[in-house]
Amino acid sequence: MNTKSKENKPLRFHNNLVNATVDALNYIFNDGVYADKAVQTALKRDARFGARDRKFIAETIYEIVRWKRLYNEIAETKNHFNKKNLWKLVAVWAVVNGHNLPDWKEFAKTPVRRIKGRFKELQKIRKFKESIPDWLDALGEKELGSFWDEEIHALNQQAQVVLRTNTLKTTAHRLQQLLEKEDIATETLRFYPDALVLTERKNVFQTKLFKDGLFEVQDASSQKVAEFCNVKPGQRVIDACAGAGGKTLHLAAQMENKGQLIAMDIYANKLTELKRRAKRNNAHNIQTKVIDSTKVIKKMKNSADVVLIDSPCSGLGVLKRNPDAKWKLQPEFLDKIKATQAEILNNYAQMVKDGGTLVYATCSILPSENEEQVKKFLSLHNEFELVDSKSISVAKSGFDGFFMAKMKKK
Repeated sequence: MNTKSKENKPLRFHNNLVNATVDALNYIFNDGVYADKAVQTALKRDARFGARDRKFIAETIYEIVRWKRLYNEIAETKNHFNKKNLWKLVAVWAVVNGHNLPDWKEFAKTPVRRIKGRFKELQKIRKFKESIPDWLDALGEKELGSFWDEEIHALNQQAQVVLRTNTLKTTAHRLQQLLEKEDIATETLRFYPDALVLTERKNVFQTKLFKDGLFEVQDASSQKVAEFCNVKPGQRVIDACAGAGGKTLHLAAQMENKGQLIAMDIYANKLTELKRRAKRNNAHNIQTKVIDSTKVIKKMKNSADVVLIDSPCSGLGVLKRNPDAKWKLQPEFLDKIKATQAEILNNYAQMVKDGGTLVYATCSILPSENEEQVKKFLSLHNEFELVDSKSISVAKSGFDGFFMAKMKKK
């Protein structure tokens, strides 16, 4: 656990910021609001919030959500998240991170020494140390063995902000120079040709460069998926679970806007968002198609050079950026999602033409959602053969956990 403040300066507490944080935690823990939405609401609470205020609110909310079980155990709040107990969680967060508590009534009688002692004790028990539900800890150990220790530890670190250069409009080198002029420092990433990593967190969405479509925010591991597909200009490519289109836009850039790129999804609103993003990116070889019946898939049988199935999954590989998923995810959802994955693979594979390529990808780290799904699919479809597969570990890469498999239709 990263328990020290990145800045050596002592943190100054402001009542309005801590109140905004406590209210957001109430929405997340008691009303089931997603953390990113609660953070957005908290940041809009006061127009006078400066960059430092916004940073305090966002990072404190995410940290307390991430370490909820550990802090809850230390504070002995027994999962009762009333206002008094939420203030206790903030107190535990402050003490554990080495911040001095201000002399406020809400922090009166905070047992600082006991908190430090209890924190030290709980570092010996993984489910508390890494702040995860019992069932998830058991599942991770069952599927990943001793490597689960490293992987869950890495998943609890704050995610870096990675940009993907839109090569339809600029180059990574040129984008880096333009960002520098906006006082946004970045570093290039070896083996990730289009990626730039922010050296300090900034709100890049407000920049003219983003509004002009010169980049998207996309994790480095996610950027590997389009590259793995190895699409060529002029091909007919289908992104079968496109969502709002992060990978679709990357595919369009790799195809240099030449050929046909069909973005499909069961949710029309996501494809509407994709159209908006495509316009900003100047990606004009994208056609969207809602999957509202099985006929849509059947009509496209044997038609595509490449079909990408970026499958729905547990999302365990992206816990860094979605820490509240640890608390929302349930074991029964995993069973359902695995059945969905198998069904999607079986149905959508028919769109690959003879000699074409099928790519199956997830942002999960579990073999049962990854290698085992591919193995099962290949045992039922001997017209396909495995060409390549790649697992991206969070601990080894420092970025999101991903899996991808490439299959060729004979």
